[in-house]
Amino acid sequence: METTGIVIAQTTVDDEGRAQALARGAVEARLAACAHVDPPFTAVYRWKGSVETALEWRVSYKTTAARLADLAAWVGREHPYEVPEWITLPVTGGSGAYLRWVAEESAAG
Repeated sequence: METTGIVIAQTTVDDEGRAQALARGAVEARLAACAHVDPPFTAVYRWKGSVETALEWRVSYKTTAARLADLAAWVGREHPYEVPEWITLPVTGGSGAYLRWVAEESAAG
């Protein structure tokens, strides 16, 4: 499967304000071209031997593979969780104009 060099990276957090800050901060730092904050959803997970339930907000970043390591390090520093979710998905196609925009807007300053 061919990739475009564009990646979607996702994390979750249990506070809407923190989700907004994680989204905005990464875009302001040009680590991502944009970020979406999804409405809250219920997460059910096992943590330290117990099954937990919490409301979380998902932040999805659109960035380049070249900026991904910097974005991951930044999210790791800014995220309040001990073990934050960090999942990346390669973009295998899309609008050429949009993909160029993502590359331009997430390029290092």
